[in-house]
Parts: sequence; C-alpha cells; structure tokens
Amino acid sequence: MLKFQEKVVLITGSGTGIGQAIAKKFAENGASVIILGRRTEPLEETKKILQEIISKVQSNAFVKIFSGVDVSDEKGISDMFDSLASSKINVDVVVNNAGVSGPVTCFANDDLDEFKSTIGIHLTGTFWTSVQALKVMKKGAKIITISTFFAEERPLEQRPYRFRDPYTASQGAKNRLAEAMSWELVDKGIISIATNPGPVHSDRIYKTVYPKAASEFLRVSGFEDLSPIEVESVNKEIVPLLGEEESVISQGITKAAENLAKTKGGDPKKLSVTLTNLLTKIKNVAEKIQLNTSKMIADGQFLSQPQVAETVLCLADDEMAKILNGKVIPGDRVFYPVRAHIAGATPSVAQPRFNGKSVVFTIDATDKTDADRVEYLAKHVEKNGGKAVCIISENTPKELQDFISGKFHSHVSNLKNPNEVQRWLETASKNMGEIGAVIHITGRVPEFSKLIELSRSQWDDLVDKFINTPATVIQRALEHYVPGGGKDPRLYKNKSGIIMTIGPDLPVGTKISGADRAKVEVFRGACDHLQQRLIKN
Repeated sequence: MLKFQEKVVLITGSGTGIGQAIAKKFAENGASVIILGRRTEPLEETKKILQEIISKVQSNAFVKIFSGVDVSDEKGISDMFDSLASSKINVDVVVNNAGVSGPVTCFANDDLDEFKSTIGIHLTGTFWTSVQALKVMKKGAKIITISTFFAEERPLEQRPYRFRDPYTASQGAKNRLAEAMSWELVDKGIISIATNPGPVHSDRIYKTVYPKAASEFLRVSGFEDLSPIEVESVNKEIVPLLGEEESVISQGITKAAENLAKTKGGDPKKLSVTLTNLLTKIKNVAEKIQLNTSKMIADGQFLSQPQVAETVLCLADDEMAKILNGKVIPGDRVFYPVRAHIAGATPSVAQPRFNGKSVVFTIDATDKTDADRVEYLAKHVEKNGGKAVCIISENTPKELQDFISGKFHSHVSNLKNPNEVQRWLETASKNMGEIGAVIHITGRVPEFSKLIELSRSQWDDLVDKFINTPATVIQRALEHYVPGGGKDPRLYKNKSGIIMTIGPDLPVGTKISGADRAKVEVFRGACDHLQQRLIKN
C-alpha cells in the first residue's frame, strides 16, 4: 500500500506553484487531495493532473475542489469545513500554504488596506483554516504551515525582508502561531509544525518579488531626471514587460513614455530612452538580488517546488511529526544581512531632556498594568521638561480612559483610523509643541484560555490591536515627522524623530506554562517586525 493511501490531505492555495507541487506529491503517495483557492481555472487544471496521477498509482483516491475560497474569508473557510463534515470526510493533513507577496515598498509608502489584506491571508488565513479544520480532524492528524525564516532575528543579522513589511510581520506571527497551536492541540492528539523552505524557484519570486524589490530600490532616490513618484508610476507600466518579446517591450515603453509626457511634459522619445534605461536597470538589480541571495546559500541553489513538497511529505510522516511537533523547521538556508535605509542608530540611553517638546502616547490599554505604565512614562516625560499627550483608543476600558485622562492631557480616539491618528498628531504639535517622540502602547494580551477557542471576531480584534493599529500609528507618525516621505523617500535625509512601540508583555512567574508564553509570542512576533521596519527600510 502507498504511504498515504486512505489518507486525506487538504492544501490551501493549491491551484499553482508550491501548493500544486505538494498536492501532486501526496497524490503520488496514495492520498486523496482537497484543493482550494480563489481562481477556478487553475484548480480545474490541477484536478486533471492529480486524477492522472491517481489513475497511474491506482490508489482509488479522490480529488475535491473548493474554488472561490479565500483563506482570509471567514464564511468561505467555515462553509468549506462544514461541507466536509456533513460529507463525513475526515482530514488527516492540513497544509497552510496560501500566500501572497503583498506590497513591495517602504513601510511609509504602504497602502494600509493592502497591508491588512496581506496579514489577513497569511496570518488570519492560517489561524482560521487551522481552527475550522479541527471540525474534521481526529487524533494523529497534522497541521503543517509553510512560513519563512526571513521573519526571524539573529545576532548581528537583520533578517526581515526589506520592502515587505506586512509579509514579514505576518510570518513572524505565523511561526509563533504554529508553535502555540502545538501546545493547545496536545489534548486532541493533533500535531502542528511550521516549515521554512527559504528561496524557492517560482514565478512569484522571479516575476514579482525580485523585480518589485529592484523597482523600489530605484524609486527610493529617483532615477535620472525622474522623481520617486514618477518612477513609481511608470514602474507599474513597465515592470510587467520584463521577459516579453522585444517588440512588446518597445510598444510598452512607448506607451508609458507618452503617458508620462502628459503629466511631466517633455519629449516622449527622450522619455522612452529614460524608461528603457530604467527597465534595464531594474532587470540588472533584480538579477543581482537573485545572485547575491544564491551566494548566501552553501550550495548556491534555491529549492525546487518538488523539493519543498518532499519536505512537507516527510513532515506528515507519523513518527517524524511526533518528533518535530511544535518546531519551526528547517532553519532558512540563507544568511541575509540587511543594512538600514532610513535609520540605524538606537536612541541614546542617557536621560533625555525634552525642553518643552511634547511626547504623544497612543494607548490601547488592556488593564490597570498598562495604565500604570502610561502614568509612569508620562510623568517621566514631564519631569524632564516635556509635555505628555495621551491619545487613548476608544477600545480601552472606560475606567482606564478616566484614570489616564484624570492625570494628563488626553483625548479618546479611533486609533485604527489613520486620518484620526494624523489629525491628533497635528493637533498635539500645534497646541502642545513640537513632537519629540510618538510612543504606542499596545497593552497586554487579554486573558483567554486558548487561541484555538477564540471566535473569529475575537481573533480579528487581537490582530487589530497588535498589528493593524500599531502599523497605522507608526505610518502616521512617519508622515508627521516627514510629510510626503512615503512618496518621496529622499525627504528623510537629515530628518530625525523617535517612534517606539511597547508591548505586549510576556507573562512572568514560576508557574507560567509554555502554552501561556506561546500565545503571547504570536503577537509579539508581529509587533517586533513592525517596529523593525523603521530601521530595516
């Protein structure tokens, strides 16, 4: 009998790429395969491939498709697993593979809706798929999450991908989520493992990630006589031309030059030369990124998609899964140091003198401990010549709002709304003096038993509290310090400002379990990477 015969494997994002390769590998080893994704056509093509494999190996397995399913969509995922449960189909292995590149740009230039969408697919999609899968999983089942070690920090090494903030924030949390679920699923006898394959040969990395990263490098300082805003605009038109026939490239360049001339002015023919040079430079930088990355791997080789699939197959082995339960493996094969772009120095540890400047605290307090921390820090600011301004999230309990407001100049606001955050920063600067620092306090992780027992609305609230809201505050603070810096990074030159994120605290004490620490680490993993963007980008 084939190794996975009579087993059922569900793979998210399985119409193409790595997901399809994993589906094929399991089918070759006898498994029935459930595939899902947003687009019907690639899923139908994959189904044909899998049915041919099943016929060849004579496993009598089945293939089931759920098309139009976005892993970030609560109802779509819930309905899918309800359908499987009503059909009496048990799932032995769930592979969380679905993902997107997300925005590839400096954090200050991120579109917050795209930021949240990327978090929704990578992190929330993994969480909700895993939780809903428990409806159709029995003892011995496995949850295997595809993640990346580029989200990890190592001594003397700045790991997160440059220009890919929501991606690395979600990966940092996703690694910790896989670990936390291993603690919480012990009673059910279900195993959770994450695997970080590192660079993999794929269209996404060659046609999207590397060219977009190269484009962003060139946007940062402008190119020839083009401003960063103009570079960004034309890159949307010309980057997709990479790899096309010369005639297609020439026509595309001509059209882009004509469109640019309408806004910039100038001779379209001369602009065509500039855009040709720009596209050539993007291609060269993208190839350099690929080459430099390969030099950071011992054998100089990216993994193939079938090799990643083989890794997942090994992790799904009963004995191997028991050994590796709760692990995030293997360590990424790449040593990838990244130099700071905007700023690299940490603030001095000397006692600061604010000299009449204001320090804005944006506060999403959970309990009295958070409020006490605000009081301590704000008093310290005032003691050292500054003015403390507290912008309190409307989600903060009323008694904590009153406690803080009774001691310091305060306002209650919706910190999830970027316009509100920006308005209060401008008001504080106008009425209280130049802003010397913006300090966001996320608050502690609320008390709850297990992550896997959270409702979707409870999970979404946590993602807002520890990822989306800090991202909003940090981005608006950057815009306050350097207006227009997101669109024109050259404006950051010789500018300074302090932005700090505090929390959430790890639980402490002699009786704190690994499970208690693990669930807090999920959100610390995301928060850490958001703050690092001020240094890495």
